[in-house]
Amino acid sequence: MAGNTSARVIDRAGGWGFAYVLAYVGAAIYFVSVSDGSFWGVVLGLLQAIVWPVYVVYHVLVLLKA
Repeated sequence: MAGNTSARVIDRAGGWGFAYVLAYVGAAIYFVSVSDGSFWGVVLGLLQAIVWPVYVVYHVLVLLKA
């Protein structure tokens, strides 16, 4: 055998997880604050916070008249 040929793998993508959590928390605060305050309104606000990028893409496409 030629020796120890193990390779090091450095994963530098960990920082984006914090940005995603921060974006979710911000979207959750927004959508819950504009809900009517009922239980299902808050649940719907939390679900909307998960898919908020879809709203952004939709409104950008509407502005572009695409």
